[in-house]
Amino acid sequence: MGMLCAVSFNRYGRLYYLDPGELRPQVGDRVLVPTDDGPEVAECVWAAQWVSEDTDGFPKLAGLAQEDDLRRDELLRRRKAEAKVAAKRLIREHALPMKVVAVDHVLGDGDGGADLTTVYFTAPHRVDFRSLVRDLGATLRCRVELRQLSARDSARVQGGIGSCGRDLCCATFLNDFEPVTIRMAKDQDLPLNPLRISGACGRLMCCLKYEHPLYQRFQESAPPIGSRVSTPEGDGKVVGHSVPRDAVTVRLDADGSRCSCSRASVCAPRQAHDQHYQP
Repeated sequence: MGMLCAVSFNRYGRLYYLDPGELRPQVGDRVLVPTDDGPEVAECVWAAQWVSEDTDGFPKLAGLAQEDDLRRDELLRRRKAEAKVAAKRLIREHALPMKVVAVDHVLGDGDGGADLTTVYFTAPHRVDFRSLVRDLGATLRCRVELRQLSARDSARVQGGIGSCGRDLCCATFLNDFEPVTIRMAKDQDLPLNPLRISGACGRLMCCLKYEHPLYQRFQESAPPIGSRVSTPEGDGKVVGHSVPRDAVTVRLDADGSRCSCSRASVCAPRQAHDQHYQP
């Protein structure tokens, strides 16, 4: 049992959960979040409250943002915007098949360390951007790094709305990209139309794996379509499955009507078990 709050570095961006410690930030407060590059300013979007989960593994807030922190955050945002505009302009001038996805900027430590700008981009193949880095460094007057992102990483960084109407899973709560295969779509009897089963990144939707274990367990014990079964309403043939309801649809031999029966009531192993052990 402990307290947690949620913060976001960008409006409608990914949420990060932290232990507020002795602080009690409210919605809209600007707080300091520890990162590899030092404390960064974020906005509290979920006020600190008690939760039932163990909070020992969550990072702690570094404090509330002060005026100096807010000025530094504003400077970083301005540098990022300038770097993004310059990167797009130079990419056009160099005629490179690249698309800028995001820009990150780290201020120098004040002891001779130079500022560092990291440009994240996508491209259909490997790109020779050595001349671009040189010109970009001369324009921004700082060290520059370019990093190519995969399609899924690009969707995570940019965010967006999925076909379900909700924020992209990768941009909100997914930490790792687990393999998603076309077999998962087939097992769930989904149309194999790329437009229907692909996400914003153009790859198979990550949510295909959410219910896949349920479908696997169902198929292990449910009678296949076309098989003959006995139901409480009479004998018939299986003509459909309803996995979320844990039921099968049976066309009865008596009058051709269809009925929905629970999987257990038409499963041959269950019937054999009942016949063997019931008095």
